[in-house]
Amino acid sequence: MSMAVVGMIAGMALGFAGYFGGFGAFVLVAALGAVGFVVGRFLEGDYELGDFFRQRDGRRDRR
Repeated sequence: MSMAVVGMIAGMALGFAGYFGGFGAFVLVAALGAVGFVVGRFLEGDYELGDFFRQRDGRRDRR
């Protein structure tokens, strides 16, 4: 499935949520879509669990 089709489906889902459920439903659907996107990328192997927790420069700030 192309990214354009996936984007269209996501936009339609957000549109339906916003129209029928209001702004709260729109935000909830958008947030859950973002979580699903990250989990999907994690399962495909594009992300590793350490990417979310380690510091970028490799140093630890100990005070």
